[in-house]
Amino acid sequence: MTELTDGDKVAIATLTQKVISSWAYADAETFAGVFTEDGTMVLPGLFKKGKTEIQAYMEKAFAGVYKGTQVTGKPVDMRPLGRDAAILLSQGGVLDAGESEVADSAAIRAAWVVVKVDGEWKLAAYQNSPRDAVEGVKTEKSAA
Repeated sequence: MTELTDGDKVAIATLTQKVISSWAYADAETFAGVFTEDGTMVLPGLFKKGKTEIQAYMEKAFAGVYKGTQVTGKPVDMRPLGRDAAILLSQGGVLDAGESEVADSAAIRAAWVVVKVDGEWKLAAYQNSPRDAVEGVKTEKSAA
């Protein structure tokens, strides 16, 4: 399997910082700009495909449910999937106004499938889910 260069690792990890920064400024255009043209974003109860859909959703979200919030996250694993593709796993979540740590109820784990397009790493698919088991949803933990 192809190894990621140090430069690739930095560029991929920087995508999380671009998301954090664009969120801090409620900048839906910059947020969507992290994605490929046909990128997908999957959140609990939500599926958006393409930069246009992602930007439109985030414009509404920054004016509504995410108004006044911040997002945080840090990479926990990264590995190549091929020459110009990789997966980044992160953990973090949304911070309500005045919070400095993510509440357990808001903590997430995320998978970022990234691809190199014209020499630049972009987000092809993003999915997050709650960090902790959700009541009523079968998990390995609930089966034990």
